[in-house]
Amino acid sequence: MPRYVLRIEYDGAPFVGWQRQPAGLSVQQAVEDAAAHLAGGGAITAAAAGRTDAGVHAEAQVVQIDLAREIDPGTLRDALNFHLRPNPVSVLAAGVAAEGFHVRFSAIGRAYRYRVLDRRSPPALDRGRVWHVTRPLDAAAMHAAAQVLLGRHDFSSFRAASCQASGPVRTVERLDVTRVGEEIVVAAAARSFLHHQVRNMVGTLKRVGEGEWDADDIARILAAADRRQAGQTAPPEGLTLTAVRYPDGACPV
Repeated sequence: MPRYVLRIEYDGAPFVGWQRQPAGLSVQQAVEDAAAHLAGGGAITAAAAGRTDAGVHAEAQVVQIDLAREIDPGTLRDALNFHLRPNPVSVLAAGVAAEGFHVRFSAIGRAYRYRVLDRRSPPALDRGRVWHVTRPLDAAAMHAAAQVLLGRHDFSSFRAASCQASGPVRTVERLDVTRVGEEIVVAAAARSFLHHQVRNMVGTLKRVGEGEWDADDIARILAAADRRQAGQTAPPEGLTLTAVRYPDGACPV
């Protein structure tokens, strides 16, 4: 049975997240329902490289589906896009996986971008794409403090209570904070992240940007291994999955 790999983008606003839930439409269900049309209505299971939360967007999610028949990847892409309408999900590319490839377990890195709009006026064009903060933030101070979180650490202070990971240790490879016009943009990369880790780090760095905390406070919070010590969980709408990394040549899309 051939395994097909898809690179997709989606607007997370109308979904309950990637994963199927007892109530509400998930991105997974939208993809599976579209793929079922290519399998004679039979059940299809889709797996993703990362399980984004409700309201979180993706511009380079990687998904796999197994179909009982061979189909040209370009035809598969176009057929899925037809059946995905009107959901805000688009298949950008499709390919055939090599034997043993799995979108989640073969991945060696994931990258996210978080956007904060720090101006008095609310967004109109980017509504649902940014976290609107009315106070100006110090991007340079946020970046300096963010560097404390680089490397391998126990990230219990930035881990959601509902996190199902086997342990709190992760290695953050990149955590850059830059100003782009009226926005603060946070770029994060790691092999994998804990549940809400990026949003909790951003919510904590916001306090630095407001002048309430500094890099020493971030080090103290990290060492405490206590979620109560860190800042708020930043809202989901500012977060986008931007890339999934695989060993060279492993991923066909």
